[in-house]
Amino acid sequence: MCRCWRTRGAVVFDVTCFRPGTWPPEISPAPLTRLHVCSGAVRAWRLHPPSLPLPQTIKKTRFPHWDEVLELQEMPGAPAPLRVELWDWDMVGKNDFLGMVEFPPLVLQQNPPRGWFRLLPFPRAEEDSGGQLGALRLKVRLIEDRILPSHNYRPLTELLMEAVRGPAEEDAASPLAVLEELTSGDCRQDLATNLVKLFLGQGLAGPFLDYLTRREVTRTTDPNTLFRSNSLASKSMEQFMKLVGMPYLHEVLKPVINRVFEERRYIELDPCKIDLGRTRRISFKGAPSEEHVREASLGLLTGYLGPIVDAIVGSVGRCPPAMRLAFKQLHQRVQKRFPQAEHEDAKYLAISGFLFLRFFAPAILTPKLFDLRDQHADPQTGRSLLLLAKAVQSIGNLGQQLGQGKELWMAPLHPFLLQSISRVRDFLDQLVDVDGEEAGGPARALVAPSVIVREGYLLKRKEEPASLAPRFAFKKRYFWLSGETLSYSRSPEWQMCFSIPVSHIRAVERVDEGAFQLPHVMQVMAQDGAGALRTTYLQCKNVNELNQWLSALRKASAPNPDKLAACHPGAFRSSRWTCCLQAERSAAGCSRTHSAVTLGDWSDPLDPDAEIQMVYRQLLLGRDQLRMKFQEDFNIDTSPEVDTMRASGAKEGACPEALARQREAAGRLLEVLADLDRAHEELQQREQQKAALGPLGH
Repeated sequence: MCRCWRTRGAVVFDVTCFRPGTWPPEISPAPLTRLHVCSGAVRAWRLHPPSLPLPQTIKKTRFPHWDEVLELQEMPGAPAPLRVELWDWDMVGKNDFLGMVEFPPLVLQQNPPRGWFRLLPFPRAEEDSGGQLGALRLKVRLIEDRILPSHNYRPLTELLMEAVRGPAEEDAASPLAVLEELTSGDCRQDLATNLVKLFLGQGLAGPFLDYLTRREVTRTTDPNTLFRSNSLASKSMEQFMKLVGMPYLHEVLKPVINRVFEERRYIELDPCKIDLGRTRRISFKGAPSEEHVREASLGLLTGYLGPIVDAIVGSVGRCPPAMRLAFKQLHQRVQKRFPQAEHEDAKYLAISGFLFLRFFAPAILTPKLFDLRDQHADPQTGRSLLLLAKAVQSIGNLGQQLGQGKELWMAPLHPFLLQSISRVRDFLDQLVDVDGEEAGGPARALVAPSVIVREGYLLKRKEEPASLAPRFAFKKRYFWLSGETLSYSRSPEWQMCFSIPVSHIRAVERVDEGAFQLPHVMQVMAQDGAGALRTTYLQCKNVNELNQWLSALRKASAPNPDKLAACHPGAFRSSRWTCCLQAERSAAGCSRTHSAVTLGDWSDPLDPDAEIQMVYRQLLLGRDQLRMKFQEDFNIDTSPEVDTMRASGAKEGACPEALARQREAAGRLLEVLADLDRAHEELQQREQQKAALGPLGH
């Protein structure tokens, strides 16, 4: 059946809590707290209580931080507020209500919340809290859009493809030029992700990055500022590296990152931050001096940095060809723009600025955001990672800023850093010594066949545990997920291994908590060799792990055909389904599946229609500005109008023919946007007519 349209949406929460009653908060909260998101609706999006597990309970801290992604399911119903409640968890007795934050649908649609919000009592609370319930720091992002059939987006896609093949330096009216001028901040990063995915899917990631690079180097007069801002070129290269280079990053950094987390050594070079009391608690030899602490810290840092540098400079052959080709293009453009001898380092700094400052160093600083670890680092480990990231950043700067600034306490590390710089130069020369003309091949699955993208212990339900109580039917097994198989065994060292081919997976869904009276359970539905559908139930230890496994499995199986449209969110027990109470095991599913719903990040599966829809929305924001610049009826030979064109981005001294070409390009873009407007209006009218007819009109 041909898809006529679809909708996608997500709400992302990033939460920290403090209480009571200061603004901004400064006093600690109760030590045990839990976040609970109540049912509510945002237009057509509503939290579904039976299949939405509660976020994990944060224990043993006065400053809980969840940083969780909650998935919303599309359900019919009138708009209702979205409510976030905070509870104090008790092992015995009832949990204590600490307060809530509530957002009307219009607030979520027009001005997504971000910042500190006062906790409020229940609306029918008998006593006024007097503003003493504390505060919640919360970021909510609503992503909701209707995605049209592919043929509606083809004209806009063609305009984007034409733009990257044209002269970037004189371009002022193409969709890419307009987008670059209009976007900024977080919006620019999201747009860069959309564009990189779109061009990667078309096999044109190389020309796209080269187009942005040419625009950037043409506008830059000082090589020291090249790619240092968060321009569209910088953000696009950053997202491109994440899309194609994450397995490479994991191979290079994961061994050392795991060592840092497992050893948890006290490391500090800054005299103002050294805690001798802390060193006394971890030492059996009495209280060492400050100098001894710094010497020990220096030895530990170089012990971690040495393997990191060795792994990086020895990884030329493992770096993805697409990344190497993109760096080769970048190297050539910068060398051509700054050929002077005094700018010899510019071509190296352009590459290392991306590879070290925007790829390796951020991954070392926050490994959880790069899937290197499942949890954020504790404060002590986080400080060690910060010092390592600073050192890697200095190496990426080729030592140009050593001895400058306020961090002179890093000086003991300088000899090691200087020794590493010459090795990094040789590494960069080898990295760009690669044959090929384009970076980025045709569309493909984001999960490479042989790469392990996720592994760890899960609880697996036995196939037919008829005689066992549900909670005792789950056995601990170690799982590995690659682009080819979902494998498991009793332990990582166990020789005998069982596997499910990823190509056989038809759906990956959450399971209602009531199905087994257990939280954080998911189901993997796959066909066996005979074509029969088999369901494997797996339990995760918390909601974060559940979301990560769901996302990884859905991404790995994204290219699979014959996905299931519906499934049972319950389990077949006692001769009936726990979700819909149907008595037939083969009964049709009672809930739709969510194969396209993954964690909202750079590693989502390629979806050209969704990416181009987001690009269209961004272009709409600048349509009026585009009309003013290029579509007014004026005489291009008169100086005021020429000045206007120059201010809009036309090259100084541009001829009337060039200005006319820009006006023609702007006209084509406006026509394409108008056609998409009409397509969305027609869709809205059909929806309204369908709603007016009601159930009898189907």
